[in-house]
Amino acid sequence: MSIFDRIKDAIFGEANAAPSSQGSSMGSTAPASSAMPASQPPAQSGAATPAVNTPQTSAAQTANPVPQIEGGAGYSGNSRTPVDVESILDEAAKKSGQKLDWRRSIVDLMKALGMDASLEERKELAQELGYTGDADGSAKMNNFLHKALMKKLSENGGKVPADLLD
Repeated sequence: MSIFDRIKDAIFGEANAAPSSQGSSMGSTAPASSAMPASQPPAQSGAATPAVNTPQTSAAQTANPVPQIEGGAGYSGNSRTPVDVESILDEAAKKSGQKLDWRRSIVDLMKALGMDASLEERKELAQELGYTGDADGSAKMNNFLHKALMKKLSENGGKVPADLLD
């Protein structure tokens, strides 16, 4: 797995772990759709088909957004609800117990996520993100990594503060 994918999974996985209402919405949809067909078919066999199809369509429409939000928010730029990268990284930095400036430092960002921020890891990330300068851990390289990472998170469904994309 690439360094970027590990960062993305750490951030977006945290976002996907937070909302856990999918079980209750799916549970409430199933009884409604199963109750409708049982009561409607005996009344009129001709009208049963439209009545049965309407609840099934409604149930399908209700059930479909759950996978889109769960898989889409974390793994696709086409999600309806972008992942709030700022709040997740703020919380991760707070939980780390260290004073980390993830907004300006790629090293601190990686540390906030519990990742190895060694030069070797950053060199690999530099390759993934298309850095063409000397991969020597310089401020220039680290600034590029931070900016390119924020841009790529944004392109993959993350809501990133505008000042971090400049």
